Amino acid sequence: MNIIAVDTKARRLRFGDIDIPCAIGKGGSCPADAKREGDGCTPLGTWPIRGVMLRPGRISLDQYPTAPWRWTREGDGWSDDIADRNYNRPVHLPYNLSAETLQREDRAYDVIVVLGDNESPPIPGAGSAIFFHIWVEGRPTEGCVAIAPEDMRRIVPMLTSNTVMQVF
Repeated sequence: MNIIAVDTKARRLRFGDIDIPCAIGKGGSCPADAKREGDGCTPLGTWPIRGVMLRPGRISLDQYPTAPWRWTREGDGWSDDIADRNYNRPVHLPYNLSAETLQREDRAYDVIVVLGDNESPPIPGAGSAIFFHIWVEGRPTEGCVAIAPEDMRRIVPMLTSNTVMQVF
């Protein structure tokens, strides 16, 4: 098992011999069972890497991960509506309920690593779209873990289906 360790107090991410700064949620960190939609909190726990999504034309890699990956497409979204039966799942935009677009104007979602938080099955209101992605000028996230683009380009090729993110 490959472990990406995220120290939320120190705001550091470690993966193998890589030790870099990271951003977490603007609400800090919280136990996963206390996570609520919109609280800006990064849930503590060990989350499997479920897949990687890359934005075509915005990111290029010399090597691609062995973890499942695909290019994002126009219309890719992620439901964050607690009343939606597809809560915390990918959806197609436009969507009749609240959903995040995965092709954003900023560069945050040029790389999206989907984490296995609140998934089996998703509990409405317990947090959605908790991703590992590129930071926007090092600012806090809405609950995700984020790093600088150059660091993400180093890490993504090393992701496998046995990689987990341990947030503590």
